[in-house]
Amino acid sequence: MKPTLKALLALTLFTLLTVSSTLAADPENTLYLDLKDGQVVIELRPDLAPKHVARIKELVRMNFYDGILFHRVIDGFMAQTGDPTGTGRGGSGQNLPAEFSQEPFNRGTVGMARAQSPDSGDSQFFICFAPSHFLDGQYTVWGQVVSGMEFVDKIKKGIGQSGMVSNPDKIITMRVAADVE
Repeated sequence: MKPTLKALLALTLFTLLTVSSTLAADPENTLYLDLKDGQVVIELRPDLAPKHVARIKELVRMNFYDGILFHRVIDGFMAQTGDPTGTGRGGSGQNLPAEFSQEPFNRGTVGMARAQSPDSGDSQFFICFAPSHFLDGQYTVWGQVVSGMEFVDKIKKGIGQSGMVSNPDKIITMRVAADVE
């Protein structure tokens, strides 16, 4: 059976788009988040939050996030991690100024957790399971999951409105793509 010209053109276009999107990815602004079920790829957004992205990369390069628990996971909302104590009260010890934007919190958006003060973001972050537009303009968006969201969906959920998890899942490793490619 001979392929049609239309089929060949479609295949060529698909190949070009795939190669183009692969080459367009910036390894310095891409994170690999390894979970028990697979790898999550996060595109960093220095255009929205340059100070947060710089600090996250600094912590990642210190292996700060390796082995950290997902201490708060609310089904249909988000999975939160980044606290070395696992209690939801810890951090790296360096607060960041808020970098709020108009970027919406959609499925796969990665945002910085914070306390009451807008300038209290530190090392804790969350990944949205679903659109959470009530957070828009009130929390810093610093990344977007571009692949592996099915693995985020498998993170063990917490109990009740607090979402605190008993025997929680953890980050296995988190790396800047430029450091492993």
